[in-house]
Amino acid sequence: MSIFEYLPYAIALAIAAGIPGPGIAACVGKALGAGFRPAMWFGTGLVLGDLTYLTLAVLGLAAVAAAFSGIFVVIKVLGAAYLVYLAWSFWKAGIDPDKVEARRGNGVWASIAGGYAVTLGNPKTIIFYMALLPTVVKLDEVTPERFAGLVLTTIVVLYLVLLPYIALATKARDFLRNPRALKALNRGAAGAMAGAAAYIVLKQ
Repeated sequence: MSIFEYLPYAIALAIAAGIPGPGIAACVGKALGAGFRPAMWFGTGLVLGDLTYLTLAVLGLAAVAAAFSGIFVVIKVLGAAYLVYLAWSFWKAGIDPDKVEARRGNGVWASIAGGYAVTLGNPKTIIFYMALLPTVVKLDEVTPERFAGLVLTTIVVLYLVLLPYIALATKARDFLRNPRALKALNRGAAGAMAGAAAYIVLKQ
């Protein structure tokens, strides 16, 4: 399978991922509230979530996933709850730049797990891999080599989409260093997180 045969999938994925949704909103909120590195780890969780759905689709488990939809409802609620927790944390964050800077760690695994949970509960992601993916990829013809190519394409495309959002949000954070602006920035991040949580819960 040549690189050009992955183009339809890459284009479809880039369009789907680039349209702002709960994943992008949460990632931007993470960058605004915690900085570049935690946001990148959060983005890594988003990517891992996409790879999970890609694997399910390729293995033909879409019907199984539908049969156990209750599990995904639980995951959706947990992902939304995590975003609400982040929103509350950013809303209540102190306006001292040094204190906010100290929060940048945010835990690698906690950030990855948060991003992963958000993707698993994101209706847009579910629809793409379970409904739209088969229209651009012949899933019954996917060999291990082609699956590896799809995985690599997914990783590259998603990071290319996420990186500009994270970088711009981080740059905005770096420019806004005075206490009043920083307070507004934290509350803006909280709003992004809360909005993403509401979208996940309310979207069917």
